Amino acid sequence: MDNKQIAEEVIAALGGRENVKSVAHCATRLRVMVNDEEKIDKAKTEEIDKVQGAFFNSGQYQIIFGTGTVNKIYDEVVALGLPTSSTGEQKEEAAKQGNAFQRAIRTFGDVFVPLLPAIVATGLFMGIRGAINNDTILGLFGTTSAEFSASNFYTYTVVLTDTAFAFFPALISWSAFRVFGGNPVIGLVLGLMMVNSALPNAWAVASGDAEPMKFFGFIPVVGYQNSVLPAFFVGLLGAKLEKKLHKVIPDVLDLLVVPFLTFLIMSILALFVIGPVFHVVEEYVLAATEFLLALPFGLSGLVIGGLHQVVVVTGVHHIFNLLEAQLIAADGKDAFNALITAAMTAQAGATLAVGVKTKNKKLKALAFPAALSAGLGITEPAIFGVNLRFGKPFIMGLIAGAAGGWLASMFKLAGTGFGITIIPGTLLYLNGQVLKYVIMVVATTALAFVLTYFFGYKDEEPVAQAAAPANENVKTEPVVAAAPATLSEETIVSPLNGEVVALSDVNDPVFSSGAMGNGIAVKPSDNTVYSPVDGTIQIAFETGHAYGIKSNDGAEILIHIGIDTVSMDGKGFDQKVTANQTVKKGDVLGTFDLNEIAAAGLDSTTMIIVTNTADYAEVSPVATGSVAKGDALIAVK
Repeated sequence: MDNKQIAEEVIAALGGRENVKSVAHCATRLRVMVNDEEKIDKAKTEEIDKVQGAFFNSGQYQIIFGTGTVNKIYDEVVALGLPTSSTGEQKEEAAKQGNAFQRAIRTFGDVFVPLLPAIVATGLFMGIRGAINNDTILGLFGTTSAEFSASNFYTYTVVLTDTAFAFFPALISWSAFRVFGGNPVIGLVLGLMMVNSALPNAWAVASGDAEPMKFFGFIPVVGYQNSVLPAFFVGLLGAKLEKKLHKVIPDVLDLLVVPFLTFLIMSILALFVIGPVFHVVEEYVLAATEFLLALPFGLSGLVIGGLHQVVVVTGVHHIFNLLEAQLIAADGKDAFNALITAAMTAQAGATLAVGVKTKNKKLKALAFPAALSAGLGITEPAIFGVNLRFGKPFIMGLIAGAAGGWLASMFKLAGTGFGITIIPGTLLYLNGQVLKYVIMVVATTALAFVLTYFFGYKDEEPVAQAAAPANENVKTEPVVAAAPATLSEETIVSPLNGEVVALSDVNDPVFSSGAMGNGIAVKPSDNTVYSPVDGTIQIAFETGHAYGIKSNDGAEILIHIGIDTVSMDGKGFDQKVTANQTVKKGDVLGTFDLNEIAAAGLDSTTMIIVTNTADYAEVSPVATGSVAKGDALIAVK
């Protein structure tokens, strides 16, 4: 099938030209904004030739074609009359999608998601300390828990585990300022003011060891160490105030007057209005959450474990970030994490069952990586690529998720942090809960697998091609497939300096699921990307965020700098090469600004993918830890 035919089928599957608002593309996928999602024939889209998967993300329907191919399909759909826009414009339009509630929830996600690395790491430290802080383990080192708790090393662990939560309002205010267009540093300082040591410590007040300060005889003021909502609204209102002041203050006074007035006005509002009011609201929300989690007979697990993935489908699941943040800030533990883990585990088990049962090679190739991705905590490929597509596997996953949530609730499981689940989430349960956690995960996976295999999925019969009408006068010639080009074993070296990240840990389902091919990722430590092979540049995006290279030995390599950085429209990127240019290993391909990527709220993790993985017997990462430009990264055989 040629690219024009594929483009025609894509348009038909999208519900026709009249259903398409705009189309754009990045290095790997066609990004489509539609008028009515219900008009999309998603099953038909998945079956189109060269389509490697399709799913909704950030208000866009993203159809994965892979490097090179996506450019050609894009040109064809545009030639057939689809309206175009830049990916940045699409991102702005996607932000307007949905009702006010959905947009508000997405905003919560935008604020809290960048904080997850700090919360996850802190939770892991808590879990590790909980695992070793008992007399059995410490006895192996000739000490006791009482002696350990009095040691300097224990004090060091307190620094590791308590800092992020002690200054959590500062992190939230910083992120809110960033999201709402203010100066994040002003947000950071305002957040620090809310937990200043001159104020009575919130935990000391809660325990009765301190009394709130009384301003004007009736306004109670304390530190906000265990608060989330006050810092969020300080960040929201503070950013809007700062932007307003920039418009009315003359440029000559801007640098001096705007920060001064922002700090003055917002510190008064934070301590005397926003803090007290929203702290009360927060206490009611927290009380309601804890009431739900404390329901008898595991009812909370049944409800949350059974319905969480339905909430994910609606796109408003980021509200759980707020609830989990409140639980961690208030109690240092998160029972929601275990229930959500059960729900996600069940979808992984259901997808695995489909992959095992189907004889469709394309579906197998989609299901197994999607199940692995779900096991690592990213369920979108499993849900949208497999389970919802066939319907019943998703339902079986919900049933198993309810059962797993009930078991987690009965076990009283609670993580020491949030943001990671299933396999990596095990590290949040090292404080004496790990055996129960593993039992819950294994049981939930097994139940989802069995329900789906026997009741939730019937393998589709392959569609036979229609036979050509008999005609004795027509002579047919055998069709001989073109032999693939000779490939040689080679080692692909690192195009960057930085820290290796497993591809499965990348926060983008297209890459983490392996849909684009096998490879590895690097968290860059500087701003230059180099050629990892001797070869030819096949694609050099004008935005400078991605490069496609074919090595002289046959490997087709995609280097994608950052996640969703196409939305930056080239800001912060400087491309040094052009398509069809010959390069040597170590030649500079381009540069990028890590600060610009961070300021855009995006992840700089860079993916290095062998997109023709299927042509090789083995494509495997060979690097761990820190790597420098030129270090061995991927072996292809």
